[in-house]
Amino acid sequence: MTVKPPPATAASLLLPTVERQTGEPPKCAIIWLHGLGADGHDFEPIVDEFDFDRLPALRFVFPHAPMRAVTINAGYVMRAWYDIVSVDFAPGREEAEGVRTSAQQIEALLDRENARGIADARIVLAGFSQGGVIALHTGLRHPRRLAGILALSCYLPLAETLAEEAQQANRDVPIFMAHGRADPVIPYDLGKRAAKLLKAADYPVQWHGYDAEHTVCLEELRDIEAWLNKVLADAC
Repeated sequence: MTVKPPPATAASLLLPTVERQTGEPPKCAIIWLHGLGADGHDFEPIVDEFDFDRLPALRFVFPHAPMRAVTINAGYVMRAWYDIVSVDFAPGREEAEGVRTSAQQIEALLDRENARGIADARIVLAGFSQGGVIALHTGLRHPRRLAGILALSCYLPLAETLAEEAQQANRDVPIFMAHGRADPVIPYDLGKRAAKLLKAADYPVQWHGYDAEHTVCLEELRDIEAWLNKVLADAC
């Protein structure tokens, strides 16, 4: 007899996180997703690089992705938002079930911020590399308006389902996309193509290219800071 696992609950979906606050009580939140093989501590130091003196207190939430086997890395188990099953970037490269499960887990974190007094309209969903993929996927399908989506060095997953699954609430959400022109991990043209696709669908995308590899460079950091100050000032 096959025993089915129990249905997922909000508690079972809630990921462990690292949190930093710029003051008390926080009025806005930034949920920032790390890349493949990293963890929630990866971008924690970035909080000290930003100047948010003109904004109300913020809460940064850095979740740890689940541990899972990654096919292209010889099946090694590491923190990953989804399995990557081929080295090329053809449709189906990312495991759809993993993408959707991770989106559910990010939705649970959004719900927790709501329960802690921060509305969706005062939350930015951010991510780098695999984390940026999940931030884009989740944010565009989220049923309530967000303050913004920050998608760095990534691409658009499951693009073929976006038109059907996109939520009207976030059709005009500010989107910041950035990519290093010398990125050897996720090709620059792939990120640029994703931004072009979203612009063609009338999403308000800001696209930024940098002379960098698969990283966040200093110039990019300053542009992110300016964008966050703008969208969060508008939201808060």
